[in-house]
Amino acid sequence: MTITAPSIPQRDTRITNPYHAVKNLTPLQHAIFWSGWLAWIADSYDFFCVSLTVLRLNDQFNQNTHSLTTAITLTLLLRPVGAAIFGILSDRYGRKWPLVSVLLIIAALQTGTGFVTTFREFLAVRSLFGIAMGGVWGLASAASMESMPVSSRGLYSGIMQTGYPGGYLLATVVNLFLVPKVPETWRTIYWVGAGISAVAAFFRAILPESGIFTRSRNVAQGAGINGMEETRVFIRSLEEMLKRHWKIWVYGVVLMSGMNFLAHGSQDLYTTFMQNSKGFSADDANKANIIGETGAVLGALFGGFVSQILGRRITLIVACLWCCAFIPLWIIPSTWGSLTVGAFFFQSGVNIAWGTIAVHLNELAPPAFRGLYPGTVYQLGNMASAAAAQIEATAGLSIRLTINGQDQPDYGKIQAIVAAASCGLVLVCALLGPERHSADLTNENTAIEQGTVIMGKELKVKTAPTDSLDKEEKQDVLHIEDKQDPESSP
Repeated sequence: MTITAPSIPQRDTRITNPYHAVKNLTPLQHAIFWSGWLAWIADSYDFFCVSLTVLRLNDQFNQNTHSLTTAITLTLLLRPVGAAIFGILSDRYGRKWPLVSVLLIIAALQTGTGFVTTFREFLAVRSLFGIAMGGVWGLASAASMESMPVSSRGLYSGIMQTGYPGGYLLATVVNLFLVPKVPETWRTIYWVGAGISAVAAFFRAILPESGIFTRSRNVAQGAGINGMEETRVFIRSLEEMLKRHWKIWVYGVVLMSGMNFLAHGSQDLYTTFMQNSKGFSADDANKANIIGETGAVLGALFGGFVSQILGRRITLIVACLWCCAFIPLWIIPSTWGSLTVGAFFFQSGVNIAWGTIAVHLNELAPPAFRGLYPGTVYQLGNMASAAAAQIEATAGLSIRLTINGQDQPDYGKIQAIVAAASCGLVLVCALLGPERHSADLTNENTAIEQGTVIMGKELKVKTAPTDSLDKEEKQDVLHIEDKQDPESSP
């Protein structure tokens, strides 16, 4: 079976100077991008609160590590639900308010997490959090990539990905320097996360809607459709997209399953690995996390930028080989210094791959559903990898080693197996999959515009004379009138 991306013409713009990639952006493009990046930092921070406080939560709720990983699993399982809900809302109504709404929901849930008193309450709040969390990445990356100059996408895709290790790094710092020093201990890490999410929501709320959806509203009004009729047009476009592009959906889910197994299999129990399998203190484990995530940030920047030169698929291949080369140094040494060097370079490799994902998925996406596709396949991949922490914890019941005279799970060996298998899956996807390097995202139709074409609507202003439109609006209408050939649509 041949997998092909939507057949939209490509513009192969591969600049190599990062200065020009930054300079090409307008102040508004910068603001929209950084608001999405901050949302992704908040999202990542909130997720890793559980994995960083596993041992404290064990004591609080009288549970073991295997039971606590249920919270991580539930969060991952429910993220596709949020991705689908908020992705559809984003493609229907715009990028701005769905993202603001989901960030405020996350802030409320993080606040509530700090007040739970039973393990059942904790699981319930984290499950709801998983739904909300699933809506962030797709909306943030779509708004950022589709407003980005073609030649700047690679670098900014890498910067977007730094939000994930950046959030992990920030949570680690809070866990290291704040949590042990206040009477509320683990609860404070969640309250800090609530504040970060609220700030991210405010930042996006004060910025305007993307130009693409402003144009889409003008077109819908000009065609004389609104309300329920506009929703019917949207649904018709959605049905047509799923019928014509189901293969790219399957491919995206398989690719993101491998990517998420690689990420969660190497991070969710890393702190536990350093403490239980290697015998280091909580402080030393947190410091190792900081060093590893510093490598992840640098790797994401490098991967995104290099993908603009080498292409998305080749960058993924290089990243997989890089990771495999550093697996031994990441888990075998017994000294803290050697292990942290291994963590730095291994996480660099993981995030070289992740640095290209934002731009790669947005370029592969059926054009009218850039809010739905990247976030949903990302989170379906997360769902597939949801059991990674529990698989590793369960494997630890039988794969054992002795540390300081005590029998402990051998999480190093277990993580190495998961990492190697994940790299193999991503490598196969990269070798066989499609690529739309530098596809023109700015001028592609929204779902409403595309649905109007499919349903045979006349795309020109009917209710208002052309003279009442400003120059930019006239150009938008003419632009849509030129795109009525349904054969070129998703």
